[in-house]
Amino acid sequence: MPQYPKNELAQLVIASCVANGIEHVVISPGSRNAPLTIGFTHHIAIKTYSIVDERCAAFFAVGLAQQLQKPVAVVCTSGSALLNYYPAVAEAFYSDIPLVVISADRPSHLIDVGDGQTIRQENVFDNHILFSANLIANDNLKEENLNLLEYALTVTNLEKGPVHINVPFDEPLYETTEKLVEIEKVVFDNFEEPILVDELQEYADIWNASDKKMVLVGSSFSDELLQTQLNKIAQDKSVIVVTETTSNVYNYQFINSIDKTIFPLTGKELESLKPEILLTLGGMIVSKKIKQYLRKFQPTNHWHVDAKRGLDTYFCLDRHFELSPQLFFSQFFFLSKEKKGNYQQEWLAIKELRVKKHNNFLAECAYSDLKVFEAVLESIPNNIQLQLSNSSIIRYSQLFDINNSLSVFCNRGTSGIDGSTSTAIGASVINKKQTVFVTGDVSFFYDSNALWNKYIKSNFRIILINNNGGGIFKFIPGPKDSNALEYFETPHGLSAEHLCKMYNIEYSTTNNLNELNVSLSDFYTESERPKLLEVFTPSQENDEVLKQYFKSIK
Repeated sequence: MPQYPKNELAQLVIASCVANGIEHVVISPGSRNAPLTIGFTHHIAIKTYSIVDERCAAFFAVGLAQQLQKPVAVVCTSGSALLNYYPAVAEAFYSDIPLVVISADRPSHLIDVGDGQTIRQENVFDNHILFSANLIANDNLKEENLNLLEYALTVTNLEKGPVHINVPFDEPLYETTEKLVEIEKVVFDNFEEPILVDELQEYADIWNASDKKMVLVGSSFSDELLQTQLNKIAQDKSVIVVTETTSNVYNYQFINSIDKTIFPLTGKELESLKPEILLTLGGMIVSKKIKQYLRKFQPTNHWHVDAKRGLDTYFCLDRHFELSPQLFFSQFFFLSKEKKGNYQQEWLAIKELRVKKHNNFLAECAYSDLKVFEAVLESIPNNIQLQLSNSSIIRYSQLFDINNSLSVFCNRGTSGIDGSTSTAIGASVINKKQTVFVTGDVSFFYDSNALWNKYIKSNFRIILINNNGGGIFKFIPGPKDSNALEYFETPHGLSAEHLCKMYNIEYSTTNNLNELNVSLSDFYTESERPKLLEVFTPSQENDEVLKQYFKSIK
């Protein structure tokens, strides 16, 4: 027979989660959260995971929710354990990922009296949370607690973001029963209200009269309908579609390597290419170049399409359409008209020139991060999931045309290096495709506890590009001239070899292009253990090669 907690508050939390469609719960060990641990691990509808490090656990849950596109819960004990969730909570907040944080707490009379493992947990994520449900340990307040739970779980399901449920438990903590309170299953209606035709016509008229229109797509989940809609809009020669590595939409008529396309353009050229209308969709934008460009040469109109938020990234947003891009385009196409012009062709001619110069440079390029990234991207098999870490790795990816069969993800909500490995592992657990994770050394070692995880699949692959420090700080202006470069770049002399031995991961290493190509030739094949390939690159040469690259494509 299953064992459930006798504690009524724990019963309400568990039953509410099940009723609201939560099927995956990541638990970190502790005693105060024992009622929740007992209940979740014994429930037939819940898949549970045990991960000790709370920061890693939360990012692992972010990876699960990223792929499921459904809420995933994390459960921890009281005290500082909860604070370790904060980086992942912030990532979920800005990446629209439904993360349910459930923290055990001491009862209110034990807070600030010197009791162990106590902090002020209520509303601790206040600046980066959709809702905080502070439950009350009082059997007479069952209805109030149920209402708080119902609201929190509804919000995370419908608005796609993090919520916090703080649950105070008094002792005893380990008493069990064979019965669990029943709560009726909730069915969520995601119906969207379309825009009134007369209202949309006003914007369609502006669109139809404009000769220069840019559609900029940020991070997005692969979607067949959206791909079809963007393919259609690209048939309009007055429209250029610009995408990022993480947009997961592809077309030869799109500009899909923003930085290498824009970087060499003069101010006069950029001004002549300034769009009259900028239509944006998707999540955060990686490219600093496109941000600088559109902030300096602002479009006359900037419209953003997103059901949740409209970010004024370019400081000229004049309309936020609060609906999904799919619904927007399904209405807009009835009102919009294709317009003759050469705007798209001007951009594509620049793209063609850049691709030629890019290929010429890479053909003669010295061994470096850039050359390694080319070899790695060319080696990745079709139809896999590619997870990228932040900083240099995601930025190098913006210089290449990614294989259009890949699904590409990166934690760009806050752009932090802190949980990339944990997120990739979590995502690999859900995604049936093989997952390849490409990371830099600082990000990898920072999140090395991610490997303390018994759920890593045997086909999981890590490519660690080790340039002995934060190489990006040699390239960006400022750090080199500060006389404190070692505090920015943080050279370390570390290798992942012993970590791999400890965590039973198959390890190999390369130091030049020939070795790399040989290692990559069978790196993705089936194996009994996950694999890590550590690619050492020359720290001193990497930034010089990148500077030469940008000079060469002008």
